Amino acid sequence: MDSIRASEAPDAGSIPAEATNYLVRNCKVWGVMAHGNRSLQCYKLILFQIRSMKKEGPVIIIEDDLDDKEMLEEVFKKLGYHNELLFFGDGQAALDFLNGSSVIPFIILSDINMPKLDGFALRDKIKMDADLQLKCIPYLFFSTASSQKAVVDAYSLSVQGFFIKQNTMAELQKTITVIMEYWKRCVAPKNF
Repeated sequence: MDSIRASEAPDAGSIPAEATNYLVRNCKVWGVMAHGNRSLQCYKLILFQIRSMKKEGPVIIIEDDLDDKEMLEEVFKKLGYHNELLFFGDGQAALDFLNGSSVIPFIILSDINMPKLDGFALRDKIKMDADLQLKCIPYLFFSTASSQKAVVDAYSLSVQGFFIKQNTMAELQKTITVIMEYWKRCVAPKNF
């Protein structure tokens, strides 16, 4: 009988608690004896599933305009993306969620002009927070504020994209499709 060596097991801090519990329940790889190489194979299969789950994580949308929120909900539904949509009306509420949750979002789509904590200030706080940095959440601005200064300021905060909110449903669908497909195909540190 064989068990996974400690060097083959993941660092528990690098995997969300839900995934670790799933690993323990279904594979018993945390030092539990198993026949042959099965525990290592099971660990690898579950780790692959965990990595895939991150691409299915929620999409955080920080948007204070109710009409834009409804349009985005409709677009995601029409396009058939199964990621949960988590809406926040201001940056502070989103930051509180990110700090208080073990959930690793798929991406953050943030407006710029919002009450309490605007998009720039939120991005700066996420960038300066070591724990949030480790989650490697792609941060994209999705705004009508499209001045050169806004774009330069955004990229100086190391955002992963700046997109203009589209006025028509068809154009909004195209933009959301490009964003989602790009990030679903992209390999990021959180995928390992």
